[in-house]
Amino acid sequence: MKKLFVLLGPTGVGKTELSLQLAEMLDCPILSSDSRQVYRDIPIGTAAPTSQELSRVKHYFIHTLGLEDYYSAAQYEADALALLDELWRDCPYAVMCGGSMMYVDAVCRGIDDLPTISDEIREKAMALYHEGGLPLLHETLKRLDPVYFNQVDINNHKRLVHAIEISMQAGVPYSSLRTGKAKERPFRI
Repeated sequence: MKKLFVLLGPTGVGKTELSLQLAEMLDCPILSSDSRQVYRDIPIGTAAPTSQELSRVKHYFIHTLGLEDYYSAAQYEADALALLDELWRDCPYAVMCGGSMMYVDAVCRGIDDLPTISDEIREKAMALYHEGGLPLLHETLKRLDPVYFNQVDINNHKRLVHAIEISMQAGVPYSSLRTGKAKERPFRI
Protein backbone atom coordinates (compact mmCIF):
# COMPACT_ATOMS: atom_id res chain seq x y z
CA MET A 1 0.00 0.00 0.00
CA LYS A 2 1.20 3.51 -0.87
CA LYS A 3 2.09 5.57 2.21
CA LEU A 4 2.70 9.25 2.70
CA PHE A 5 4.59 10.17 5.87
CA VAL A 6 3.80 13.76 6.86
CA LEU A 7 6.07 15.84 9.09
CA LEU A 8 4.85 19.30 9.94
CA GLY A 9 5.49 22.02 12.43
CA PRO A 10 6.94 25.51 12.84
CA THR A 11 10.28 26.66 11.48
CA GLY A 12 13.35 25.56 13.39
CA VAL A 13 12.10 22.45 15.21
CA GLY A 14 14.13 19.88 13.25
CA LYS A 15 11.69 18.77 10.56
CA THR A 16 14.32 18.83 7.81
CA GLU A 17 16.79 16.52 9.55
CA LEU A 18 14.04 14.14 10.66
CA SER A 19 12.60 14.06 7.12
CA LEU A 20 16.05 13.32 5.71
CA GLN A 21 16.61 10.44 8.14
CA LEU A 22 13.16 8.99 7.44
CA ALA A 23 13.52 9.33 3.65
CA GLU A 24 16.98 7.74 3.77
CA MET A 25 15.61 4.85 5.84
CA LEU A 26 12.67 4.32 3.44
CA ASP A 27 14.73 5.12 0.32
CA CYS A 28 12.11 7.58 -0.89
CA PRO A 29 11.87 11.24 -1.93
CA ILE A 30 10.75 14.29 0.06
CA LEU A 31 8.02 16.70 -1.03
CA SER A 32 8.26 20.10 0.59
CA SER A 33 4.90 21.36 1.81
CA ASP A 34 6.23 24.81 2.60
CA SER A 35 4.49 27.60 0.70
CA ARG A 36 7.62 29.75 0.73
CA GLN A 37 10.36 27.21 0.03
CA VAL A 38 8.81 26.66 -3.39
CA TYR A 39 10.21 30.08 -4.37
CA ARG A 40 13.80 30.67 -5.46
CA ASP A 41 15.94 33.41 -3.99
CA ILE A 42 14.60 33.36 -0.40
CA PRO A 43 16.34 30.36 1.22
CA ILE A 44 17.38 32.12 4.44
CA GLY A 45 13.96 33.50 5.37
CA THR A 46 12.35 30.12 4.76
CA ALA A 47 14.95 27.86 6.40
CA ALA A 48 15.06 25.90 3.15
CA PRO A 49 17.25 22.79 3.08
CA THR A 50 20.90 23.50 2.31
CA SER A 51 22.56 22.22 -0.86
CA GLN A 52 24.21 19.54 1.28
CA GLU A 53 20.83 18.44 2.67
CA LEU A 54 19.28 18.51 -0.80
CA SER A 55 22.05 16.22 -2.06
CA ARG A 56 21.20 13.53 0.51
CA VAL A 57 17.65 12.84 -0.75
CA LYS A 58 15.70 13.86 -3.85
CA HIS A 59 13.46 16.85 -2.99
CA TYR A 60 10.48 18.33 -4.82
CA PHE A 61 8.84 21.75 -4.56
CA ILE A 62 12.03 23.47 -3.39
CA HIS A 63 13.18 26.62 -5.24
CA THR A 64 11.07 25.90 -8.33
CA LEU A 65 9.26 29.23 -8.81
CA GLY A 66 10.27 32.84 -9.24
CA LEU A 67 9.04 35.36 -6.70
CA GLU A 68 6.67 36.85 -9.29
CA ASP A 69 4.97 33.50 -10.01
CA TYR A 70 1.50 32.86 -8.64
CA TYR A 71 0.98 29.53 -6.88
CA SER A 72 -1.95 28.33 -4.80
CA ALA A 73 -2.83 25.47 -2.50
CA ALA A 74 -5.11 24.15 -5.25
CA GLN A 75 -2.20 24.09 -7.68
CA TYR A 76 -0.03 22.41 -5.05
CA GLU A 77 -2.71 19.76 -4.49
CA ALA A 78 -2.88 18.94 -8.20
CA ASP A 79 0.89 19.01 -8.68
CA ALA A 80 1.68 16.96 -5.56
CA LEU A 81 -0.95 14.29 -6.28
CA ALA A 82 0.26 13.91 -9.87
CA LEU A 83 3.87 13.69 -8.68
CA LEU A 84 3.02 11.13 -5.99
CA ASP A 85 1.31 8.91 -8.58
CA GLU A 86 4.50 9.01 -10.60
CA LEU A 87 6.84 8.50 -7.64
CA TRP A 88 4.87 5.57 -6.24
CA ARG A 89 5.57 3.58 -9.40
CA ASP A 90 9.12 3.11 -8.07
CA CYS A 91 8.63 3.16 -4.30
CA PRO A 92 5.53 2.75 -2.11
CA TYR A 93 6.65 5.53 0.25
CA ALA A 94 7.07 9.29 0.18
CA VAL A 95 7.76 11.90 2.85
CA MET A 96 6.07 15.29 2.90
CA CYS A 97 7.67 17.90 5.14
CA GLY A 98 6.83 21.51 5.86
CA GLY A 99 4.91 24.00 7.87
CA SER A 100 2.13 25.19 5.56
CA MET A 101 -1.08 23.59 6.78
CA MET A 102 -2.98 24.66 3.66
CA TYR A 103 -0.55 22.65 1.54
CA VAL A 104 -0.67 19.66 3.90
CA ASP A 105 -4.47 19.77 4.03
CA ALA A 106 -4.66 20.12 0.25
CA VAL A 107 -2.84 16.80 -0.20
CA CYS A 108 -4.19 14.91 2.80
CA ARG A 109 -7.82 16.08 2.86
CA GLY A 110 -8.27 17.92 -0.42
CA ILE A 111 -9.52 21.44 -0.73
CA ASP A 112 -12.79 22.77 -2.05
CA ASP A 113 -13.11 23.15 -5.80
CA LEU A 114 -12.82 26.85 -6.43
CA PRO A 115 -12.59 28.66 -9.75
CA THR A 116 -9.28 29.79 -11.17
CA ILE A 117 -9.19 33.55 -10.94
CA SER A 118 -8.65 35.40 -14.20
CA ASP A 119 -6.06 38.17 -14.34
CA GLU A 120 -8.88 40.66 -15.00
CA ILE A 121 -10.81 39.68 -11.85
CA ARG A 122 -7.59 39.59 -9.79
CA GLU A 123 -6.75 43.12 -10.91
CA LYS A 124 -10.31 44.34 -10.21
CA ALA A 125 -10.28 42.95 -6.67
CA MET A 126 -6.83 44.40 -5.90
CA ALA A 127 -7.92 47.75 -7.34
CA LEU A 128 -10.72 47.84 -4.75
CA TYR A 129 -8.11 47.53 -2.02
CA HIS A 130 -5.74 50.09 -3.52
CA GLU A 131 -8.54 52.59 -4.17
CA GLY A 132 -10.58 52.25 -0.99
CA GLY A 133 -8.61 50.17 1.49
CA LEU A 134 -10.34 47.96 4.03
CA PRO A 135 -13.60 49.99 4.06
CA LEU A 136 -14.22 49.34 0.36
CA LEU A 137 -13.30 45.68 0.75
CA HIS A 138 -15.75 45.40 3.65
CA GLU A 139 -18.54 47.05 1.65
CA THR A 140 -17.90 44.85 -1.39
CA LEU A 141 -17.68 41.57 0.52
CA LYS A 142 -20.82 42.39 2.56
CA ARG A 143 -22.67 42.77 -0.73
CA LEU A 144 -21.16 39.69 -2.45
CA ASP A 145 -21.06 37.30 0.52
CA PRO A 146 -22.55 38.48 3.82
CA VAL A 147 -22.16 34.98 5.33
CA TYR A 148 -18.38 34.90 4.82
CA PHE A 149 -18.07 38.56 5.83
CA ASN A 150 -19.35 37.57 9.27
CA GLN A 151 -16.72 34.79 9.53
CA VAL A 152 -13.56 36.36 8.08
CA ASP A 153 -10.91 38.40 9.87
CA ILE A 154 -12.05 41.79 8.56
CA ASN A 155 -8.57 43.24 9.06
CA ASN A 156 -6.88 40.65 6.81
CA HIS A 157 -6.98 42.29 3.39
CA LYS A 158 -5.60 39.19 1.65
CA ARG A 159 -8.51 37.02 2.82
CA LEU A 160 -11.01 39.73 1.93
CA VAL A 161 -9.56 40.15 -1.56
CA HIS A 162 -9.46 36.37 -2.03
CA ALA A 163 -13.15 35.99 -1.11
CA ILE A 164 -14.10 38.88 -3.38
CA GLU A 165 -12.10 37.37 -6.28
CA ILE A 166 -13.79 34.00 -5.92
CA SER A 167 -17.27 35.49 -5.55
CA MET A 168 -16.74 37.67 -8.62
CA GLN A 169 -15.24 34.85 -10.69
CA ALA A 170 -17.83 32.22 -9.71
CA GLY A 171 -20.83 34.52 -9.72
CA VAL A 172 -21.92 33.02 -6.38
CA PRO A 173 -20.88 33.74 -2.78
CA TYR A 174 -17.54 32.28 -1.75
CA SER A 175 -19.19 30.74 1.33
CA SER A 176 -21.46 28.63 -0.89
CA LEU A 177 -18.39 26.94 -2.42
CA ARG A 178 -16.73 26.10 0.91
CA THR A 179 -17.82 22.57 1.77
CA GLY A 180 -14.91 21.49 3.95
CA LYS A 181 -15.54 17.85 3.04
CA ALA A 182 -12.49 15.59 2.98
CA LYS A 183 -11.75 13.83 -0.30
CA GLU A 184 -10.88 10.16 -0.49
CA ARG A 185 -7.19 9.52 -1.09
CA PRO A 186 -5.81 6.28 -2.58
CA PHE A 187 -2.97 6.15 -0.08
CA ARG A 188 -2.37 5.87 3.63
CA ILE A 189 -1.24 8.94 5.56
